[in-house]
Amino acid sequence: MNTTVTEIVLPGIVDPDGLQVQVRDLPAPGEGQVVLRMDATGVSFAEQQMRLGKYFDQPPFPFVPGYDVVGTVIATGPGVDPALHLHRFAAVTKVGGWASHLIVDAADLVPVPDGVESDAAETVVVNGVTAWQMLHRTAEVKPGGTIVVLGANGGVGSTLVQLAKHAGIKVIGTASARHHDAVRELGAIPVDYRDPHVYDRIRELAPDGVDAVFDHVGGAGLQESWRLLRRGGALVNYGSAATKDEPGNAMLPVLKLFGQLLLWNLLPNGRRAGFYNFWAGKRFRPSAFRARLSEDLTQVLRLVGDGVLTPQIAARIPLSEAAAALALAESRTVLGKVVIVPEP
Repeated sequence: MNTTVTEIVLPGIVDPDGLQVQVRDLPAPGEGQVVLRMDATGVSFAEQQMRLGKYFDQPPFPFVPGYDVVGTVIATGPGVDPALHLHRFAAVTKVGGWASHLIVDAADLVPVPDGVESDAAETVVVNGVTAWQMLHRTAEVKPGGTIVVLGANGGVGSTLVQLAKHAGIKVIGTASARHHDAVRELGAIPVDYRDPHVYDRIRELAPDGVDAVFDHVGGAGLQESWRLLRRGGALVNYGSAATKDEPGNAMLPVLKLFGQLLLWNLLPNGRRAGFYNFWAGKRFRPSAFRARLSEDLTQVLRLVGDGVLTPQIAARIPLSEAAAALALAESRTVLGKVVIVPEP
């Protein structure tokens, strides 16, 4: 079959309005591949870093961004079960999702339950897996524990809050004052991240320390996150938003961050610190990585279908307006995830 694809291209280090629209013919799917018609994709922090050339291991410019996607199979390649045709799946692509159609390895597809809308599923693909794995696989917080979620109004943060509440864990979440009612409704005690005494406020709420801190900010505040932990607690860092706009070598802040986390792990105080890597294990154990991803995403999608997780959709923006979607996500004013959808 002949498929024409509309793609959003990131040509280099540009402002969001520097994104380009490209139309081309999509080749037929190869062995083990499918053609996925995009039903929903979105903007994550990864694309914001890629725009500045600061995401680790991003491809050279130009390329099509798009970390994850939910779509419908419209063609199958050799070696793929034809029964997948016209069924919906989620996939983590790292790049390429901002397109009307894309080619995906069938092994990377995770079924989307019939009762879950595509845009709702999109909000919990990377964000949901990240939150689930950090809470249950990395920090291993038990029911009755207390955690701190920085950016509790964000895509990962809002999912973390809901997962923790479902697991019987107390949550303290930072957010701007405008989002406090929403964060409270999700199940967290809100604290204003703009308050110069924000960490003192958290200590007042958890004077004995907390079991885990989930920190995507990095920078100077990482030290304060570490100090919030009680003995046996875990600091889970999964980004460095504080250094995103710093000039110079993109890897230098990351290397400093890794060094600090490693140093803290060497201290004999019973606390742990680590960096969450979504792609850990894929290079050396790809089948195990795919199995773990499929298992965890299936769990998260089931919770969406059961009504335990309420997807937080900040906005739905057509693919041709991806520049506006990226700018909105970078504004730090939204609750949840900005979702990109097909043209009306």
